Amino acid sequence: MTSDTAIGIHDLSFATTEFVLEHTVLAEYDGTDIGKYHVGIGQRSMSVPAADEDIVTMAVAAAAPITARHGVDQIRTVLFATETSIDQSKAAGVYVHSLLGLPSSARVVELKQACYSGTAALQLAIGLVRRDPSQRVLVIASDISKYDLDSPGEATQGAAAVAMLVSADPTLIRIEDPSGLYTADVMDFWRPNYRTTALVDGHQSIGAYLQALEGSWKDYTEQGGRPLSDFSAFCYHQPFTKMAFKAHRHLLNICGQDADPAEISRTLGLTTAYNSVLGNSYTASMYVALASLLDHADDLTDQAIGFVSYGSGSVAEFFAGTVVPGYQGHLRTAANREAIDRRQPLDHARYRELHGRSIPNDGGVHPVPRQTGAPVRLSALDHHKRIYELR
Repeated sequence: MTSDTAIGIHDLSFATTEFVLEHTVLAEYDGTDIGKYHVGIGQRSMSVPAADEDIVTMAVAAAAPITARHGVDQIRTVLFATETSIDQSKAAGVYVHSLLGLPSSARVVELKQACYSGTAALQLAIGLVRRDPSQRVLVIASDISKYDLDSPGEATQGAAAVAMLVSADPTLIRIEDPSGLYTADVMDFWRPNYRTTALVDGHQSIGAYLQALEGSWKDYTEQGGRPLSDFSAFCYHQPFTKMAFKAHRHLLNICGQDADPAEISRTLGLTTAYNSVLGNSYTASMYVALASLLDHADDLTDQAIGFVSYGSGSVAEFFAGTVVPGYQGHLRTAANREAIDRRQPLDHARYRELHGRSIPNDGGVHPVPRQTGAPVRLSALDHHKRIYELR
């Protein structure tokens, strides 16, 4: 394959959960002015998983439309990115591989580095396809963000999975080679093995994000990347949607450019539509932003998009992609909107009940109540084994 052969995102699909909690419900419970949520952090609702949903069930729901459209024979690798893993040893993607009926002649690997690892998976996939352009790689990013009840992070919770088929001659996005990288050892957000909810230093986390953005942009320019003026839009990791606006203002400032609010809204606004109602989906967040941009923009043909991927701890990457002519004929706009609209609203008591559910760890047989209408559900835990059930 010649070095100028395009590689990138050939198809993209996302899924979310059965339930949704509106921020108006949360604000009424905790006595918060709704403007703190709607305006302050830019969030309107959050996806909440049913008892029988997890990162595997969402991943299957996201990936199934891709394998239905393209088949499974050319998929030799599944890369599953998550920071809410269900097992310390077995990759969650192995369950997905089985449930989707993928061939046994495939590798499956799970990747972790906070919210960044979806991008690590994408870049690894590009390398595999570059080595053998006849192969396709299924990249999945799936996460459920969960914080302590009544904590500052509670309003930023959410859940979603994104599946991407990476191939040569892609129909959606050509990923460009220059890439800016940044890593620093920072304790801004972490979740020890013995905890089910994350620990967050909110103020430090925002600062670490901005520092990582600055460092990855500097490296991107040194690697021969595009000038800032080339980009028509930017997809940022969105722990909450207003963070994308804060980050972009910082990028403009360090580049000596005017942070005009109208221009910032033009380049970022369409990327936040889905994340503002799904909440933070960690590894999937930036790619949910991409889906939102593609679904809402009039025509992005041949335009450059900047991608800012950040994972606490911390690792960041700045890279670019170009939108492929004819991309609109391959979008899943109706299905994406249906995934959001089908969620059932929760009252606050029911939300707290679901939030408080825990996985039994006694090794017994524990059926899981049927709550979701998704293609696959977690049906039981049996002697420490997760049992999944197809509809």
